[in-house]
Amino acid sequence: MAGVSVQAFRRQGRRFGAGLVCSEMVSCAGLEHRNERTLGYLRIASDEHPLAVQIFGSNSATMAEAARMVEAAGADLVDINFGCPVKKVTKTGAGATLLDDPARATAIVRTVVDAVSVPVTVKMRRGLENGARTCLDLGPRLVDAGAASLTLHPRSARQMYTGEADHSLTAELVELVDVPVVASGDITSRARAETVLATTGAAAVMVGRAAQGNPWAIREIVGDSDAEPSRVEVAAELLLFVRETARELGEQRATSFLKKFYGWYLGRGRFPRQFKQELTQLQTLGEVEERLCAAVPGAAFVLARLERQNAPAAEVELDLPISIYGGG
Repeated sequence: MAGVSVQAFRRQGRRFGAGLVCSEMVSCAGLEHRNERTLGYLRIASDEHPLAVQIFGSNSATMAEAARMVEAAGADLVDINFGCPVKKVTKTGAGATLLDDPARATAIVRTVVDAVSVPVTVKMRRGLENGARTCLDLGPRLVDAGAASLTLHPRSARQMYTGEADHSLTAELVELVDVPVVASGDITSRARAETVLATTGAAAVMVGRAAQGNPWAIREIVGDSDAEPSRVEVAAELLLFVRETARELGEQRATSFLKKFYGWYLGRGRFPRQFKQELTQLQTLGEVEERLCAAVPGAAFVLARLERQNAPAAEVELDLPISIYGGG
């Protein structure tokens, strides 16, 4: 969910019924060096709680210091990423690479647990290679090191996001540990969530790609409503997301960041493909708003109601040099 789970995305998830939201992956090295953009990930609004901030790295001391910063920022959980398969992460010895280095992985968890007072959780994959069962060996060791919960995405790092998540492994992990296990991977509907929970004994499910531009999936999974959103609802939620993201990231950065979201929101047969492509060609967010409101006139009225109901919440004030913290 890197490049997706910004504050606007998390606040929306909570509003649609998510019991817990999680930040993008935060580089511990970036926090250590006080990288301005990395520090910007520690923006936390009061209406996001409960919130996990996920960190990644390969050095225990660096990760412990990052965890302390995450706790100071107001996170309810510190989540450690042992699952990212992307090369720019794994080549540093972080992410999924740590699945094959149990000594380092357990040392990281133990050091981070000792550094903070909030619960420390771990997200991992099944292993590096297809068919690997590494998670079943490593999982209990991470719990012994102090992990309060484990999230398993039972694909291999090599698979990336192809194929199917093998939740038989999730069921095996549940039997091996005495902490809550969260099932991640292919949770796309309430029926699928119920099946995974029933067959694995997992304590909860994690929704990722299914919620990209589609918060109504969360509403359906938690059982609040399975009604398809109207075009007016979709356009209004997208407009609110555009405005909140611009407030968070600044107009210039948000303009390019948001392009992928247009297809996610307006896809699934909701709007013609040509219209989605047209939005990505516009130069400013003002033009995007104008075009959406022209295409769906009622969206402006729904947007006004949403903004009244969801005014930006207070954020934790940090004694850190973050100009991004103020929105740009």
